[in-house]
Amino acid sequence: MPIFKSIPVQNCVRRPVRTAALILLSAFLSFSVLAGSLVISGLRNGLNSLETRLGADIMVVPYEATTKAALSGLILQGNPGYFYMNKSVVDRLSSVSGVGQISEQFFLASSTASCCSYKVQIIGFDPETDFTISPWVQRTYEDELGDMQVLVGSSINAFKGDELTFYGSTVQVAARLDNTGTYLDTAVYANEDTIKTLISAAKEKKIFNFGDVDPQQIVSCVLINVDDGYSVEEVLNDINLHVKGVQAVQTQSMISDVAGKLSGVSDMTGSLIVVVWLLVIMIMSVAFFLISNERKKEFAVLRMVGASRKKLLSILMKETVLVSALGSAAGAALAIVLVSAFSNLIESMLDLPFLIPEIGGLGLITVCSIAVSVAAGTLSASLSAYRISRIDTAVVLRGDNG
Repeated sequence: MPIFKSIPVQNCVRRPVRTAALILLSAFLSFSVLAGSLVISGLRNGLNSLETRLGADIMVVPYEATTKAALSGLILQGNPGYFYMNKSVVDRLSSVSGVGQISEQFFLASSTASCCSYKVQIIGFDPETDFTISPWVQRTYEDELGDMQVLVGSSINAFKGDELTFYGSTVQVAARLDNTGTYLDTAVYANEDTIKTLISAAKEKKIFNFGDVDPQQIVSCVLINVDDGYSVEEVLNDINLHVKGVQAVQTQSMISDVAGKLSGVSDMTGSLIVVVWLLVIMIMSVAFFLISNERKKEFAVLRMVGASRKKLLSILMKETVLVSALGSAAGAALAIVLVSAFSNLIESMLDLPFLIPEIGGLGLITVCSIAVSVAAGTLSASLSAYRISRIDTAVVLRGDNG
């Protein structure tokens, strides 16, 4: 029997209002489960991405930077900013016991004035010593980054070959980097010589108060990985005690607040999913109960013409699976579209890094959400289906429905 001529399909087609209502309930259940799961997964991916991109045990910055919100705003939210210390601090830090990998970075805030193409954070790094940005960059751009070339984050509307202007200096986009779901997607990256040229240009235009800063003798922060055999706390305390004018910060502690917020949002979202799931199951159970009462005569007739109780049960469950699958697929598709389209808004509203799972993970979450929704619909209909399969044909056809 062709599938579109089967009894379950024909029953669904002949009652479009009832079918549409059940599909809508299934879609709502699937949407809530998948959208909630994507939000939780996206936040966790964003936090993991942030931890990976920070990529160092310790960050050392000028002491003044830790006395204001600029540090956390710059590192965690990507708010444009700048602060500097003398480059000699790199040699002093290198002599501290337990310091392993060490690399400096440079920060420059661009402006919305006519001098700049975008208001972004410009981050300079030394490709020869860098161990945080380069591994990520190499996934997209394997060549050596030349002078007056930049790499742009995925959220910046610029592409390979485009020219950007910062403080009257023109740079060329060498590549557009992979999405990370963090503030790094809104930044521009340059090598050490390029960033120093841009800092010099910004100083000449006197847009910021650079004071007596010499662009050739500064760094903004120093990233450190601790050698084996040393604890991060031990090296951090040693730096803060013996290296004057700087503050060492453990990067893990910098994201502890982010992790706490993520845990709170995840718990709240998970609770909402459970509440919605239970509510929709209750509504669907009532709906199937009312529908089963309306269809007693229909199934009594089928029993009279020879349909077994097992056959009646099979028809009802096939109808349920059909409408649940259609609704769940529609709800899942809508959830993927909306969460993907509003991912930047979600990140902004929650003030947390957000990264949609890749295709494999997204597919797995989608399949699981659809399966949960179909199972919920089947569970909701199972009791009503059993009642229908046990009907007393003679009583129903006499009009006495008990």
